[in-house]
Amino acid sequence: MKETGFIGLILIGINAVVSYQGFKDYKYLDKYSFKTSKIVGDKDYKRLITSGFLHVSWMHLIFNMVTLYCFSSEIELLLGVPKFLLIYFGSLIGGNLFSLYIHRNHYDYSAVGASGAVSGLIFASIALFPGIEIGFVGLPYYIPAWIYGIGYVLYSIYGIKSQKDNVGHDAHLGGGLIGMFLAILMMPSALTNNLLPIALILFPSIIFLYLIIVKPEFLLFNTWVQNKEAVYTFEDKYNLKALAKEQEINQLLDKINRKGFDGLSAKEKQRLKDLTQ
Repeated sequence: MKETGFIGLILIGINAVVSYQGFKDYKYLDKYSFKTSKIVGDKDYKRLITSGFLHVSWMHLIFNMVTLYCFSSEIELLLGVPKFLLIYFGSLIGGNLFSLYIHRNHYDYSAVGASGAVSGLIFASIALFPGIEIGFVGLPYYIPAWIYGIGYVLYSIYGIKSQKDNVGHDAHLGGGLIGMFLAILMMPSALTNNLLPIALILFPSIIFLYLIIVKPEFLLFNTWVQNKEAVYTFEDKYNLKALAKEQEINQLLDKINRKGFDGLSAKEKQRLKDLTQ
């Protein structure tokens, strides 16, 4: 029987409780989600952490929590609780900071989900357990985790560059790389035991990071709204609501600029109050 780490189970429970509250109350979801405008403009840095415990649907939550369960125990039992938590929260914050860098000029960008932290655990596992294999639901086949890691990095880079969906590829990639980096710092022997797979994963990542820092124009793309496809992803529901709210606030503020606050009707004043709480 597989030995289970209890901290991973606690994190799953917290994610479930917080996400359920967000399912019931959109204002709660909006208050603690990742929003570029709030983090950059209002210095509301708690969102870098709180957004990682919110999800937009049961499917989104279950997918992340099943992955968290599958990859948490081995790391927690090998490294201990403090180091496990450092990887989890380091990946969560690191992934969101990378996302903030990518979307620093997109003030309408918003996101939720534990994917950055979960990606960190996956990449930490790839570094620490050379022989680990990854399977896919419904398929009887397994592939070496390092092959999955390479594909994951390349797909994330493509997703960040193309912006053809609303998946937080930037948070996934940033969280994954931070998780691998922290795992190697905690157990340097991983480099000796697993050097080639680690190098194959880090090589395209380092080139990509170099390009977006030295040549920012590499990331030039239309906004995520303009490139939106008809297929709905996990984050679509939240992003569309957030955008609609932002547009409604802007319309009310434009009217205030033209006619003053008293130019709003009583209904409009109450609506503006509700939207900005």
